[in-house]
Amino acid sequence: MTKTILITGAGSGFGKGAAIGMAKNGHRIIATTQVSSQVTPLREEVAALGLKNVRVERLDLTDPYDIKQAQGWDIDVLWNNAGMGEAGPVWEIPIELVRKNYEVNVFLPLVLTQGVVQRWVREGKKGKVVFTSSMGGLFTPANWGTYVSTKHALESIAEALQQELAPYGIKIQTINPGAYYTGYNETMADNPFRWLDDGKNFTKRADLRKGFDDFFATPEGKMDPKEMIDRMIEVVPADTGRFRNVVPKVIEDMLKEHQLRAWENQI
Repeated sequence: MTKTILITGAGSGFGKGAAIGMAKNGHRIIATTQVSSQVTPLREEVAALGLKNVRVERLDLTDPYDIKQAQGWDIDVLWNNAGMGEAGPVWEIPIELVRKNYEVNVFLPLVLTQGVVQRWVREGKKGKVVFTSSMGGLFTPANWGTYVSTKHALESIAEALQQELAPYGIKIQTINPGAYYTGYNETMADNPFRWLDDGKNFTKRADLRKGFDDFFATPEGKMDPKEMIDRMIEVVPADTGRFRNVVPKVIEDMLKEHQLRAWENQI
């Protein structure tokens, strides 16, 4: 069945790739970008592809007027895909950056979601909400704690919403990508270096840089995003499926093993 799907964070990466893919499959897409300058290029790109079923709009989650406007659009699926990340040691990161990360990744998507699902309940509409979480929503590597804690929060919010909204026929899902090479993780890894000071902080810049670079040099740190985009194209519009969708399978297996080992973790 053809769906109307609102995507946040569709200006690049997973959101853009999946928006185009789902449009090619016949779905009506409202692809939104946070940055105004991304709107026209994306409109021109989808027009060049002949995709008349893609509407491109600005939706800056930090703008309450943008959120209010989006809450009034007639959609079948809300895909909360937009996000940002702060990395670095949680015992030294400036707390205002932690607050900002929660605002963008947790609080503002929840504001958008509340308005959408409350409207659906009033209208008797059986819609679906999808959250882009992360493999980091299910485990916590050192120096990524701020970002992945926001994804842990999304996991809990999604699980609560699934139980609370089931009586109204509203479905909830999460998508948990591994470390695919979209530029998102790599840019996030640069963020601590705008505040980390070798003269003030205990964590040294060179040590943190080496840790990030070593991870991105591994096969698990630089996977082809096409695999994830292809799965998103299937998962987001689907009426059935798993609540949690970890890709690739090797990462799903790793996370399950990690969660089992956590019961024996010693201080």
